[in-house]
Amino acid sequence: MESIPVMPAFLINWGWLRIGPSIHLNIDPVLLRIGPLALHWYGLMYVVAIVMGLWLIRGYTARQGITKEQVSRMLWWCVVAGLVGGRLYFVIQQPDLVQDYLLKPQHILAAWEGGMAFYGAVFLIVPVLFWRALKERLNPLVVLDAGALFAAFAQPFGRIGNLINGDIIGYPSRLPWSTVYDNAASWACQNPGAGTCHVPVQPAAAYELLLNLVLIALLLVVARRARRPGMLLVTYLFGYAVTQFLVFFARANLVVSLGPLDWGLKQAQWTSLIVLLILIPLTLWIRRWRAVSVVPGASVPAPAGIPHKSELQATYTERNTAREERGRKENADVTHPS
Repeated sequence: MESIPVMPAFLINWGWLRIGPSIHLNIDPVLLRIGPLALHWYGLMYVVAIVMGLWLIRGYTARQGITKEQVSRMLWWCVVAGLVGGRLYFVIQQPDLVQDYLLKPQHILAAWEGGMAFYGAVFLIVPVLFWRALKERLNPLVVLDAGALFAAFAQPFGRIGNLINGDIIGYPSRLPWSTVYDNAASWACQNPGAGTCHVPVQPAAAYELLLNLVLIALLLVVARRARRPGMLLVTYLFGYAVTQFLVFFARANLVVSLGPLDWGLKQAQWTSLIVLLILIPLTLWIRRWRAVSVVPGASVPAPAGIPHKSELQATYTERNTAREERGRKENADVTHPS
C-alpha cells in the first residue's frame, strides 16, 4: 500500500511567524513595557526610518553642498511637520471622527497606536522645507530633492512598522502570501466586528513596501542623470501618487465619492488623482523657474545663485550708503542752490 506523505501544518513555525498556507503574524505591537510606559514597534520603526533616511542621503547632501549642520536644523522642523500633518490627515478621514476623535481628543495624539496618512505629511513638509531652505540660504528645490530621497529611503522602514502593527489591511484573500494577524493586540484584531482577525487578507503594507523599493530605484537613476533641481521632487511625487492609487485597490478602506463623482475609489485614490493633476502645471512651472537652471560644473548646487547673509548685508549697507549720499546731495542742493 502506497504511503501518503504527511505535510507539516506550517512550513515555518517560529511562534511570532508561521508560514503555510498563509503567512501568520503573531507579534505584540508593544515591544517593551516599563511600568505605565510602552515602547511600540510602530514608533520604533519611525525612529529607525529617520535615522536610516539621514544615513542613506548623507553622500547626496554633501555633494549638493548642504552641510550636516544645515540638515540637522531643517530635520526637526520636518519631523514635527510630518507627524502633525500625517496624523491630522489620517484623523479627518476616519468615519468615527466625531465619536472617537473630536469627542476624545486624546486619541488624536495617540499616533504610536498606528494611523498616519503620508499625504498629510507631504502637504505640510514641502512648504516647511521650502521655507527652511530659504532661511538657510539654500536653493529650495535642491533641498526638496534631498527631502524626496530621504522620504523614499525612510518609507520602507515605516512599512515594516505597519506590517507588525497590522494597521494596513487588505481585502480577504486566498493567495499563498496572504497575511493573517493572530495577536489580539494588533490593529487588525482590535475591532472584532471588522472580521480582520485570524482571517487571510491581502498584505497591502508589503505591497507598499515593494513599491517603495521600486520608487527608490527610479529615484537613484534620476539622481545620477538629472542636473536640474526639482526633478527628484516631481519624480517622487508622481511615483508616490501612482503607487498609492494602485495599492489602494488591494486595501480594504471605505469607498467614497468626490462630490457627484462615484467611481468606486478610496480617499487616498482621490487624493492621488488630485495630486497628479496639480503636478502637471507644477512641473511645467518648476522647469521654467530661474532656480532650476543647470548648475555650472564648478559650483555645488545647493547654494548656487542664492546670496549668503554676508552678501545680503553688504548689499543692504551699499543701498543705505547710496541713500544717505543722495540725501546729503539733495540737502546741499537746497541749502546752496546754483
